[in-house]
Amino acid sequence: MASIIITGSSRGIGFEMARLFADEGHQVLALSRNEKPIADLAHENIKTFSFDLANTADLAKLEHYLADDFPTVDVLINNAGKLLNVPFLDTDMESFEEVYRVNVFGVAAVTQLAIPRMPKTGHVITVSSMGGVQGSMKFPGLSAYSSSKAAVITLTELWAEEFKETGPSFNVLALGAVQTEMLEEAFPGYEAPVTALEMASYIKDFALTGNKHFNGKLLQVSSSTP
Repeated sequence: MASIIITGSSRGIGFEMARLFADEGHQVLALSRNEKPIADLAHENIKTFSFDLANTADLAKLEHYLADDFPTVDVLINNAGKLLNVPFLDTDMESFEEVYRVNVFGVAAVTQLAIPRMPKTGHVITVSSMGGVQGSMKFPGLSAYSSSKAAVITLTELWAEEFKETGPSFNVLALGAVQTEMLEEAFPGYEAPVTALEMASYIKDFALTGNKHFNGKLLQVSSSTP
């Protein structure tokens, strides 16, 4: 059984992934600012605590927890994300930076903590968005969000190159529309063709096996627009 870290686990895809992994017997560290939904599961294979990956003190707390209680990380799933849906000219730079603190800098910080604890066969998956893929359809109001999701695509390619001899493997999934609360915030009223549970199941399977076939790759997991 594997040791799994999942960020952004309080709702949607992250919540469903934590439950799926744990039900299969894997040990899961499920991290999110609101730990209550995961804690309420009272699952014997899930550990959780309140964690904001944009908070320096919380990153230090994670570092200590890994050192004391979670020495090996087989899979890291960078799932947490912050959405901002505001016209560009109405976007203040503090809000723009907040998106990057979560979607880029926070992802980098958590990954930096995990890598030294990962075996060569380990797998880091970062959840991006079709909006971050060059040449894909773009939507007004998502300048901060989509550009941040583009940044982690390039980061994944860089990490795969830097750690190609020692591992772990790194891949990024650009998701299309999935029926989550975040989708409703971005595209009110839009009904996605994929549920959070369906996407969680796909990512779970890819996390455990995809690194045998892919490293440093962007996979577009989308059957619709958006």
